[in-house]
Amino acid sequence: MEKNIILNQQQIKHITKRIAYQIYETFSEETEIVIAGIANSGFVFSQKIAKVLEEISEIKVVICEVQINKQNPIKPIITSISEDDYVNKNIVLVDDVMNSGATLIYGVRHFLNVPIKKFKTAVLVDRNHKNYPVKADFKGISLSTSSKEHIQVIFSENEEYAYLS
Repeated sequence: MEKNIILNQQQIKHITKRIAYQIYETFSEETEIVIAGIANSGFVFSQKIAKVLEEISEIKVVICEVQINKQNPIKPIITSISEDDYVNKNIVLVDDVMNSGATLIYGVRHFLNVPIKKFKTAVLVDRNHKNYPVKADFKGISLSTSSKEHIQVIFSENEEYAYLS
């Protein structure tokens, strides 16, 4: 299967920085923010955003890994921090690719079990194939693809890129 690179390492770095600045502008009056990344590539992307946020602002950044069973999303969601750590906090839920919106909507639902201050979402690639009423507040690129095409984001020690196959 052929890989069509849609984002290279430099583009991902630029998008990460832009999203971090957008988050900072949105939460500039706040002292703390929880950056919650959906496990695997979404979590890696959230760590990259958090690193830039810490470099450009005084906002305390709390990182949270969110584990969602994508095959059975009604199973309990596991987070690396307790609910007490995000009660009345500002949260940005991050994923690498938004396909149907299912993963983000289940993640949003989980965080709404406790009172929060403000909630936003961020994705690297928005595929425009939503089946659920969820949108990315901060997004790298929007890409219209066929339902048969697949987008994969690679974050490894030596390279970062996103491709369409």
